[in-house]
Amino acid sequence: TLCVRCGKSSFHIQKGICASCGYPGSKMRRYQWSKKALRRRTEGTGRMGHMKSLPRRFKNGFREGTSAKKVKN
Repeated sequence: TLCVRCGKSSFHIQKGICASCGYPGSKMRRYQWSKKALRRRTEGTGRMGHMKSLPRRFKNGFREGTSAKKVKN
């Protein structure tokens, strides 16, 4: 049947675990003996809603809740 996390048809009903991603385990299943599989599902293959803003936020010291100072003429 389909896995809730990875969407593949790899969820074993009797075992209750996904052969592809290891769901319901909290960590994703990944092994170094399959380099190509790591590339398919590593960071950067999706939308990166959180990760893509990190370099900019790191550059500014993760400041939040402030606004720019007004410039007087």
